[in-house]
This record gives sequence, C-alpha cells and structure tokens, in this order.
Amino acid sequence: MKQRVAIVQRDIAWRDVESNLAQLETMLQGVEADVVVLSEMFQTGFVTDPEGVSDEGATLSWMQRIAQRMDAAIVGSVSVKEGDCYYNRMYFVKPDGGVEWYDKHHLFSVGGEHKHYTAGSERKVVEWRGVRYLLEVCYDLRFPVWSRCRGDYDAILYVALWPKPRREVWRTLLRARAIENQAYVAGVNRIGEEPGLEYVGDSAVIDFYGREVVDMSSHEGVEVVELDMEALQRFRKKFNVAADADDFDIKNR
Repeated sequence: MKQRVAIVQRDIAWRDVESNLAQLETMLQGVEADVVVLSEMFQTGFVTDPEGVSDEGATLSWMQRIAQRMDAAIVGSVSVKEGDCYYNRMYFVKPDGGVEWYDKHHLFSVGGEHKHYTAGSERKVVEWRGVRYLLEVCYDLRFPVWSRCRGDYDAILYVALWPKPRREVWRTLLRARAIENQAYVAGVNRIGEEPGLEYVGDSAVIDFYGREVVDMSSHEGVEVVELDMEALQRFRKKFNVAADADDFDIKNR
C-alpha cells in the first residue's frame, strides 16, 4: 500500500489570517494527495503573543472545507484558546469533518513561547487510510524520547517554523528521527521573513533509511511523494532494531 503526502512550503504574511488562507487555497488547487501538511502557525507566522489572532473556529472551518474538497486530510498548527490558556495546536482534519489534534509539548522557552502558551501533555498518533502518523510540532524535533517509536506509528509529521541560523540542526534531526525510528519523516517549514526572524525552508520527506525522498530547499510550492508501507514493513522485519531497544516510559508533565 502507498499513500500520497503533499508538503506545502511558502512565505507567510505576518498575522494576516485572511491573506494566508487565500494563498493556500490557490496553491492547493489541483493537488491530489491523501495527506496535505502545512507548517506550524500557517495562518499567522510565529506569534508568541497570540491575543487577537488565535483561532476562534474560522481557520479550523477552512481546514474542514479544504479537506472535504480535496478528499484529503489537512494538517497544520494554529494558536487556539481554551478557557484562560493558549495552545499551539496541530490539527489533523479529515474530509468528513472529523478533527484530531496534538498540543505542542515542548514549548520554545528561548523564544518566550512558554510565557504565553500551555504545554500539551499527551503524545498523539492518528491512523489515516491505513497509515499511522505521529504528530509533532517544531521544537519537539530536538527531543528523541518524545518521538520514540514503540511500534505504534509508520511516519512522523513535523510542522515547524525553524529559522535560518539553525537550518543544519533541522536537516540533521529530521534524518536522525527517521533512522532511529525506522519511519518516514515529513518536515514542513516556511520561507521568508517575519519580525526578527528569517526562514529558508528545507521542508523535506525522509525515508526509513534516512534518505531524502524530496528536499524543497528554499523554493515555494507543493511537493507530493508516496510513502510505501510495504517497503517500510519489509525493512523493519529484515532489520529489526526495535527488538533490541531499551524499554522505558515517558512521564508526561
């Protein structure tokens, strides 16, 4: 079985939700895929102060409409508010309107994210059309224990806003997570600038050998790749690293 994953790399208009959603809708016309992966905070850019731009339902409704139109799952993170708390929430939206989500666990304290957002406490795997996806957001990439495969997923989806000075870290860790977990990894970043930050993209899909299936470098656009589940399972069975792995539990905070 194969599943088509589309990764979308683009510049983001700073805090301009309407403009960003309109641009994405244009970019996705004619794209055929089972899963479409957008970036972290794809409708605003990286807002550490989310008041006034957190989603109150409009962006989620847009994702549901696009998912239905494309007959594909749409994935990306947005800032949301629940009660008195803000979350950096990664949505996985299905064509029938069903929604699953993951709240970013590792908040980027260097950039002040922890001052405005509440960390999620639950790891999330979503099964879609026979493929199991682990949902992760940006800074989570640096923490391999949180991403560790326990036989419960086939691919990791990382949505990010990862700036230029640390681009080699991004590229290296995407490959590392694929190799150590014997899984596909799709990482989606942005290009362009926002106040005080520059992004060069490097969105990519990595296979379970750590090889780049596609590397978008710094160009804007959409790339569609196929994940081969039969090849993945053959590799895991032939080279069963998981059988020798350490046994440990994650204690959520």
